[in-house]
Amino acid sequence: MKILVLAGGDSAEREVSLASGRAITKSLQRLGHSVSVIDPASGETLLGQDGKFLLDKDTESSSRIALKPTNTGALAAVLNTDDYNDADIIFLGLHGGTGEDGTIQALLDLAGKKYTGSSMLASAISMNKDIAKRILKAEDILTPDWMLVKRSKYADLQALHSEVLNRFSPPFIVKPNNGGSTVGLTLVKDKQTLADAFRNAFDVTSEVLVEEYIKGREITAAVLDGKVLPLVEIVPANELYDYQCKYTKDESEYICPAKIPGGAARRIQEMAGIAFETIGCSGVARVDFILNDRNKPHFLEVNTLPGMTELSLVPMAAKEAGIGFDDLMQRLCELAIKK
Repeated sequence: MKILVLAGGDSAEREVSLASGRAITKSLQRLGHSVSVIDPASGETLLGQDGKFLLDKDTESSSRIALKPTNTGALAAVLNTDDYNDADIIFLGLHGGTGEDGTIQALLDLAGKKYTGSSMLASAISMNKDIAKRILKAEDILTPDWMLVKRSKYADLQALHSEVLNRFSPPFIVKPNNGGSTVGLTLVKDKQTLADAFRNAFDVTSEVLVEEYIKGREITAAVLDGKVLPLVEIVPANELYDYQCKYTKDESEYICPAKIPGGAARRIQEMAGIAFETIGCSGVARVDFILNDRNKPHFLEVNTLPGMTELSLVPMAAKEAGIGFDDLMQRLCELAIKK
């Protein structure tokens, strides 16, 4: 197949996307596909003349993929060029921002392109944590209590702080409503850190989620074409599974399959399947949970474009199910063709 990979973008998760894009590209090339790669933020190729991904562990290569001023029309223009308009599918290696919130999916729908991952609507719902929680709560899925805060409603941030503290007592979580990779997330342990927590979150987005903090075990469930793969438990070095723990080597331990009670495991798998189907996901998605000290799972969020390096959580779960990384990439391509 002729495959166009999208990687990079202009979200806070650009670096992670480039790492996923590199792994995806190498795999698709190993599988014998004809692969092109572009950065939707600039419309420029991420492949060198030798056909290799430009993201390498040296300063020169890294400088060549630095984010240039974003061109909002770059992707639409590129899709219409002779080099890319006959691609059989678009493989989305993007994370966060317009790459995961349904914006690029809507563009690809309008252009009549087949692409990996979920539809525009499912992507938009999943990226908006408040809406996803509302929908799944209506399906009797337990989720931590929360409130949505819109920056435009509060000229006086002190009034915001008072409203939050009237409803939640520390510790609680403050995080972007439509972000990923825990960028802008803070565990608020006392009133004095609340202002900084909101400042960090509002730097990422204008809508922020305040969420009940549930101390427990981090469990994630990958769902491939409606089938829930073996669960993964994440044991972070820090108190939270934050950006540092996610993307720094040896900062977290991963246990697959997760060693949790059978009843809890079955409930998480059931909840993950319901989330995937109810939101309307397709391809592969990752559903994150926290398991409290009474072994009751609480839904946190759905990731429609999860990390896709060979060490990421979805490939880890797939491997446990007997699906190698290259097999997983091929399966995602075939699902995109069928969609």
